[in-house]
Amino acid sequence: MKDAASDSDKYTLPQILARNAASAVGKHAAIREKAYGIWQTYSWEEYFQFSKWVGLGLKELGLKRGENVGIITDNHPEWLFSGLGVQAVGGITLNLFTSAISEELVDTLNRIGATYVIAQDQEQVDKLLEKRERLSHVRKVIYIDQTGMRSYRDDTWLMSFAGLLESGKNVESAKPDLFDDELWKGRTNDIAIMIMTSGTTGLSKLAMLSHSNFTDIGGKWIESAPVKIEANWLSISPPAWIVDQMWGMGVALMGKMTMNFPETPETVQEDFRELGPNTIITSSRFWEDLASTIRVKMDDAGFIKRKLFALSEKIGGYVADLEYRNISIPIHVKLLRGIASLIIFRPLLDRIGCARLASAYTGGHPISPDVIRFFRSMGLNLKQCYGLTEAGGIFQVQPDGEVKAETVGRPLPRTEVMISEDQEVLLASGSVFRGYYNDFEATEAAFSRGWLKTGDAGYLDEDGHLVIIGRKEEIIRNKDGNAFSPDFIETRLKFSPYIKEAVIFGESRPYITALINIDMGNVGNWAEERMIPYTTYTDLSQRHEVEGLIKDEIESVNERLPDPMKIHNFILLYKLLDADDEELTRTGKVRRRFVYGLYIKLIEAMYSGEKELEVKGTVRYRDGQVNTIETKVRILNLSEGRIG
Repeated sequence: MKDAASDSDKYTLPQILARNAASAVGKHAAIREKAYGIWQTYSWEEYFQFSKWVGLGLKELGLKRGENVGIITDNHPEWLFSGLGVQAVGGITLNLFTSAISEELVDTLNRIGATYVIAQDQEQVDKLLEKRERLSHVRKVIYIDQTGMRSYRDDTWLMSFAGLLESGKNVESAKPDLFDDELWKGRTNDIAIMIMTSGTTGLSKLAMLSHSNFTDIGGKWIESAPVKIEANWLSISPPAWIVDQMWGMGVALMGKMTMNFPETPETVQEDFRELGPNTIITSSRFWEDLASTIRVKMDDAGFIKRKLFALSEKIGGYVADLEYRNISIPIHVKLLRGIASLIIFRPLLDRIGCARLASAYTGGHPISPDVIRFFRSMGLNLKQCYGLTEAGGIFQVQPDGEVKAETVGRPLPRTEVMISEDQEVLLASGSVFRGYYNDFEATEAAFSRGWLKTGDAGYLDEDGHLVIIGRKEEIIRNKDGNAFSPDFIETRLKFSPYIKEAVIFGESRPYITALINIDMGNVGNWAEERMIPYTTYTDLSQRHEVEGLIKDEIESVNERLPDPMKIHNFILLYKLLDADDEELTRTGKVRRRFVYGLYIKLIEAMYSGEKELEVKGTVRYRDGQVNTIETKVRILNLSEGRIG
C-alpha cells in the first residue's frame, strides 16, 4: 500500500486519478454504487473519463481557472466526478450539506461567489430557485437526478448532469488535447477544496485546502493504517464533512482503494454488511446510536438471550479492561471470551455489518468511554481519533495494542503535537490548511508562532497519548472554581439509549444543570410496551413516566461523577435540537452559545427554585415553514424521590 502512494505528493488530485487510470494496478474497481439493489461498478478508466467530461463541459460553459463551484450532493459517484473534474481545469470546489435550508445554501454560495452549482435533485434545485434573485453570480445550476425535472427543461438557468457530460464528450472530440493541457497546469500548492468548519461558536468559516494537504494526510494514513489496494471504503458521512473528503480525495485516491456508495441512507447497514469493509471512520453519533439500538433490542429479547448477552458483555468488558491496563489475560478468561464471541458477539457483529472490520474509528466529537468499552467488549476494534477541518482531517489515532478509552492516541507520522502553556493543543503538519477564505484576521488568529491552534484543551499522558478535555472556550468553572468540560458529562449521558442529546450548564453557578432531548424511537418503544399513551415528541417528553425513566438514567451517570460534576436539576426539552433551528451544526454538534441564549429562561428557572414553566417555542421545517409550540415544562430535581 505504501508503494502505491510513494510519489503521489508530487501531483495534484486529478493528476493522481489520471495516473491511476493509466496504470495496470488500477484495473480493479474504483467506485461501486448500489442502485435498485445491484452494485454498479466504475473502473479507474471510467472514473477518469467521467471526471474529464465534467471538467471539459464546465470549461465549455465558461468556467475559469481559480473560480469556485458549489456541490450539493449526497453520497454518490457524481460528487467525485464533479470535484475532480472541476479541479482538473483549475476550479475550486465547496461541498454543501443537502440538509441545509435554502437560506443557508444561498448565503454560502454568495460568500464564495460560486459561478456554477452542481445539485443532487429537484429538492436542491427548488431551494436555489426560491432565492434565484440573490444568485446573480451563478451562471448555471446543473442537476444530477432528473426525476421530477421534466417541467423545468425550458429554464435556461438549469442544465442536466447528463447534458454536461455530453457537452464534455463533444469538446473532447473537437479539442482532444485541451484536457491534458489544463490538467497538467495544476500545481500541488493550488487550492483544491474549501470545506465549511463546524460553526459551533458562530458562522462557519471556509477552510482552504490544497492538493498537497490531501496528499500529505492521505500518505500518512496509507503508511500507518491497516488498509490495502482494492480495500473497500463505504462513503456514509456527508461529502461536506472533512472525513469523507479526506478519504475519498486523499486515502482512497492515492491508495487505489474502492469507494462504495450506498443506495439510500436507509440501506446503509444492509449495504455495509454486504461489502464487509475492513476500515471505517464515522461520527461518534453513529456509534452512540448503534450502541443504543443494540441495547434496546437486547432489552426486548427473551430471557435466555438477555442473560447470555449480559454475561458475555461482562466477560468481554473484563477482557477490555485488562487490555487497557496492558495486563496479561488468563487462559480461562480467554476461553470464556472465545465462547462468548462464538455464540453472541460474532453473529451480532455480522448482523450490524462489522464482522470484518480490522479497525473502526470514531471522530468529530468526543465519545463516552462507555461506548468504546461496549464495542470493544464485543471484539470490535473501535478506537478514538482526533482531527480538524483545518488539519486536513484526522491526524491523531490510537495505535493497535495501545488503545485507551479516554485518549485519542498518538499523532500520525510527520505530525507534531504540542500543548501550550494554557493547555491548548497545537499542531504542525504538512496537511495544515492554507487559511480561511476571505478572512485574513481569522487566519492569523488560527496560528501561534507557526503552530495551528486547535481551540481544544488537552494534555499528554505518561505514554504520550493525547487526552482532549474539551473546547478551550467551553470549559466551565462553577461558583467554587472547579473546572471541567461539559463534553465529559454529556458523552456519558448519551450512552443511555433513552437520551439523544444533552447540554450541560454551570458556569459560575452553584451546581450543574442539563437540558435533555429524549430519543424518540427508543423512549417511544419503551412507552408502548408499558401502554403509556402519547401523540407527539412534546407529549412523550413531558410524561411523568418518561421523566422518571430519564431521572434514573441521569442518577446512574451521577454515581460515576465527582461531586462538583453531578447534575442537580434537569429539564426534558419539548422539542429536538435541530440544525434547521441553528441549535446544532450540520454535523450534529451543539451550538452551545446559541442554545444558551435561546433557552435562557429555562436555564435560569433551574437555578431559581421554580417547579414548572410555561414555554412558547418555534420549530422551523426544511421547507421554511415555522410552527409554534406552547407547553409547560417541569424542572426536575435529582435529590427528590422517584417521579411519576
